[in-house]
Amino acid sequence: MTITRPLAILASLVLAVPARPAPNKSASRPVEKAVQERTGLAVRWQQDAAAREEAQAQVRAILKRPLSVNSAVQIALLNSRELLATFEDVGVSAADLREAGMWKNPTFNLSLRFPDRAPAGSNWEETAVFDLLNLLLRPLRKRVAAEHLAAAQLRVADKAVRLVAEVKVAMYDLQADDALLAQRRTVADIGNGALDLSQRQHEAGNITDLALAQQQAAYNTARLELAMAGNDQRGHREKLNRLLSLWGGDTDWKVAAGLLALPESDVALRGLESLAVAQRLDLAAAQKELAGVVRALGLTKTYRYIGALSFGVNTERESDRTNLTGPRLSLELPLFNQGQARIARSQAELRRAERNVEALAIGIRADVRAQHDKLAALREAARFYQTEVVPTHRAITAGMLLQYNGMLVGNYELFATRAEQIEAEHKAIVTLRDYWTARAALERTVGGNLRARISTQTTSK
Repeated sequence: MTITRPLAILASLVLAVPARPAPNKSASRPVEKAVQERTGLAVRWQQDAAAREEAQAQVRAILKRPLSVNSAVQIALLNSRELLATFEDVGVSAADLREAGMWKNPTFNLSLRFPDRAPAGSNWEETAVFDLLNLLLRPLRKRVAAEHLAAAQLRVADKAVRLVAEVKVAMYDLQADDALLAQRRTVADIGNGALDLSQRQHEAGNITDLALAQQQAAYNTARLELAMAGNDQRGHREKLNRLLSLWGGDTDWKVAAGLLALPESDVALRGLESLAVAQRLDLAAAQKELAGVVRALGLTKTYRYIGALSFGVNTERESDRTNLTGPRLSLELPLFNQGQARIARSQAELRRAERNVEALAIGIRADVRAQHDKLAALREAARFYQTEVVPTHRAITAGMLLQYNGMLVGNYELFATRAEQIEAEHKAIVTLRDYWTARAALERTVGGNLRARISTQTTSK
């Protein structure tokens, strides 16, 4: 089969374009670097079965040991299905960037006309057209797509940092649950002992029906609180299973030791707002999107008068077998639509993006101050419980025990004093848990790292 002249010319132009390499895994590196800088832990884009199997093996190895906060976070970064699904946004944007750099396929048209009487021959016309405007816009399109890819990378990394905070909160809840459940069990045991004593005293006629009923009510309350504490523990455990995307036999994990003690000092508020603005990934993503809007607006203004521009080759064969071949140029005349609406739309999108970035930055600063104040208050409360409230109740219990041994007070007074001590210890644990939860929230608000300033911003290469 003979290739017609216009198609042959266009084919030679297309074949002259160098082949583009297949996309590689470099698109995920900025995400991995940003998460590593902010959390100290690794996250990977699992694009094939081998990478997924490797991550699964690492998760199962971690699950063989009791989970600490850091090990739970590492499992989430490797195994969270929601995070892995969000990671594919990078793949989509990387594919869009590759598509933006490609040439648009040429168009080939063929028409054939037959005469209504002899001896004239048939007339045919063929045209091969290349979209010249698409080629001119290619560099700018690639820049806009690159901005979108960078924004996608930042948003995926931000999702990972958010997940880290959620897992930490769930782990703090679970670590506190063990101690709280043990305390509720102790209170129930004390109530059971007090009720047993009351029943024997009631049978002997030493206490009234009302006193026995009051002791029974106190024991019932302790049992109910024990059951609720157990239910809270199971709920927190399932929440963590969901965050870590664990199911089946992988859910038989154990939790490491309880909550950490209060640190010697906390990070100061000074400089924390600037640190948050510097390393918050969602703010960086919004700024990248703003840059993309600015570039898109410039693109619209530059080519506002060019609606369509194509170049090609046209061949027509007359009925006398004469071939006429020559260039073909198509240009849309901007008589009615000169891009006014497109420019107005782009300008509105630019103003909206600017206001969104400003609102997010202002909100981040306010959140940092609020979270820091909350953390400081909880720190003082937790320290007060540890240094004042709990030691005081323990001293009262010790003194009451001495009086009980000296037969100066009865069983019920000793039971009540011991229950008050346990309640104070319960509140101390809750306050310490709330402190670590607030610290995780502050880490998230600052961007994942309370102390080390991020030296470089995540950008796509």
